[in-house]
Amino acid sequence: MIALYYFLLFILSIYSYALVDPNLTLVSSDWWAIFRLKMVELGYYRRDISWLIYLVIIILLFVFNYFFIQKYKHLSVIKIAIFTGLILLFSYPFLSHDFFNYMFDAKIATFYHQNPYFYKALDFPSDPWLRFLQWTHRTYPYGPVFLLITLAPSFLSLGKFILSFLFFKLTFVFFYFLAVFYLNKINKKYAIALATNPLVIVEGLVNSHNDFIAVSLGIVGVYFLLRSRSKIFRLFFLLSAGIKYISFPLIFLTRNNKKWNKIIFAWLFSVLIYLSFKSEIQPWYFLNLFIFLPLFIQSINRLDLFFFGLLVSYYPYIRLGGWDKAEKISLKHWIIAIALILNVVYLLILRIKKSEKKNVA
Repeated sequence: MIALYYFLLFILSIYSYALVDPNLTLVSSDWWAIFRLKMVELGYYRRDISWLIYLVIIILLFVFNYFFIQKYKHLSVIKIAIFTGLILLFSYPFLSHDFFNYMFDAKIATFYHQNPYFYKALDFPSDPWLRFLQWTHRTYPYGPVFLLITLAPSFLSLGKFILSFLFFKLTFVFFYFLAVFYLNKINKKYAIALATNPLVIVEGLVNSHNDFIAVSLGIVGVYFLLRSRSKIFRLFFLLSAGIKYISFPLIFLTRNNKKWNKIIFAWLFSVLIYLSFKSEIQPWYFLNLFIFLPLFIQSINRLDLFFFGLLVSYYPYIRLGGWDKAEKISLKHWIIAIALILNVVYLLILRIKKSEKKNVA
């Protein structure tokens, strides 16, 4: 079963290149040119097949996640995390261009020796990376902690794209392993729930959104909150907030007041919903909920219908081609809204059944 899971991750890693940017050259070689040509043909010209492949992969990821959570006692979660990270280290961030902006933002500091809070990609028009960048008109939009983290892989890459790509991917794999490691120290079930969750796999490792690094630091903070009498947990919560400011309320989490923690969890979820309605619903925003995994694992595990909807909402992008029309974005939002409604109905049914059992008892 585990071997089949690794094979599925390998297929996902290969498939992720179906939407590789045609302007992007990872390496100068004949095999890469042939591989890219085949994947571009699949992703851009056989979108019906591409979508079916993606959908099957996502469904199977949820099946494996459910199986692993049920059988977690017999699994080595650390080994699963290591192999998962290694397999997806070479995956392509096929559903978002943010990853490449992270790379260039850090390059502004390490290669051009300028402050990305004041300089943008368009200020360096001769740079060859601009061929495949988006959001070139904006300055650095994230907290300073993420910038500091990205300076190391950027500096080590010496301005070389392929090295920067691999070192940045390795950074996300490191924080993935860090989160799994500390969750495993709390409870093995928590660790397997995160390590194999499809939303984490796709948005945290493949698409490599910086929200996941904030989540990883938040999880380390929760570990120290639950297992240590020191106040070091606040440092990790502040570091998390220094990447995405939405994590700031974490500093008010407590060890024993479950009701208060529920209020913070509900507040964060409400803010995510508000931000989604205010602008656009982005699936990776909801990675932030996994910070609360050690506190409310049952509640998070019961959001699978919603998480499935978040990942399926890429249908317009994969099958119909991009986000170039308002109708496609609207369809994306409808898919997510329907999934959320179905999940709420499911939770209500569970609540009614639980109430009936209490009355019978």
